Amino acid sequence: MTTHAPHPFQTLRDLLRYAVSRFTEAELAFGHGTATAYDEAAYLLLHTLHLPIDTLDPFLDARLLPDEIERVLSVVNRRAGERVPASYITNEAWMHGRRFYVDERVIVPRSFIGELLEDALQPWVDHADDVSDVLELCTGSGCLAILAAETFPAAQIDAVDISPDALAVAKINVADYSLDDRIALHLGDLYAPLPTGKRYDVILTNPPYVNEGSMQVLPAEYRHEPRIALAGGNDGMDVVRRIIAGAREHLTDHGVLVVEIGNERHFVEAAFPDLPITWLATSAGDDMVFLVQAADLP
Repeated sequence: MTTHAPHPFQTLRDLLRYAVSRFTEAELAFGHGTATAYDEAAYLLLHTLHLPIDTLDPFLDARLLPDEIERVLSVVNRRAGERVPASYITNEAWMHGRRFYVDERVIVPRSFIGELLEDALQPWVDHADDVSDVLELCTGSGCLAILAAETFPAAQIDAVDISPDALAVAKINVADYSLDDRIALHLGDLYAPLPTGKRYDVILTNPPYVNEGSMQVLPAEYRHEPRIALAGGNDGMDVVRRIIAGAREHLTDHGVLVVEIGNERHFVEAAFPDLPITWLATSAGDDMVFLVQAADLP
C-alpha cells in the first residue's frame, strides 16, 4: 500500500513563515503599502484567504484546505518570482484607512499629501468648509481627489491625467465612493483640459518627479508601474516646472499649491532657487512635500 507524504504546509503560520523566507531570500523591495517582508506576507495571505487584513493572530494555527494552500503559494511565488507589487496581485491599495482599486494602469498610490489632508492643510487653509474648488493634477487612480473631497465637503474637485488608462481606474474609484457628482475627471496635459478662467483654492499634485539617474536603478517592483507616472526628466523637475509656471493663473488670490516630490528636495531647490517654498512636515520628514502660496508664484 502506497502512502502519500502529507503536504508540508498545514496552517497559516506555516505559510506565513514560508512567505517571509521567500520574500527575504528574493530581496524584494517594499514601499507600496508595506515596509517589511513580514507585513507584506501577512497582507497577501490574509487577502488571499478572504480574512480581515488587520486580524492575523486568531487564524495563525488554523488548518487550511489544500486548494487554499495552493492559492496562497501561487500568490507568494508570483510576488517573489516576478517582483510584482502586491497591490497589482490583489487589485487594491490602502491609503489612510481607505481602500482603492488599482491595477497595472496606474502607479500604486502612496502619497504624503494624504496625511496633510487629514489636517485640512491647516494653517495654510483657514476653514475647510470654505474651500469651493480643488484641482488635482496627475491624479492617477484618483485617490487624492477622493481624499480631498472628504476633507473639503463643500468643494468641487477637478482631477486631471494625461493617461486615459489611469482615468479609467480613477473612474472606478470615484464611483466606488459615490463622488461622481463632485469629482470631474479630465483627460489632458496638466491645465489644458480645464474650464477656461476657472480658479482653485487648492491645487494638489503628486507628479512624475523621479530623476533619470534614479530611474535607471529603480527596483524591479517599481519598473512594473507606468513609466509616464514616475519619470520626471534629467533632474526630475520637467513636469514640476510646468505645474509651477501655470499655477498662479489657476489659483485664487489666497490659494495654495501643494506638490509632492519624494526624495528630490535638492533638485527642487536647485530648479527654483528664488521661489518662497514652505516644506511641510510628514511622517517621512519635512522634505517630501512643499507648499507655495499664490502670491509667491511667478
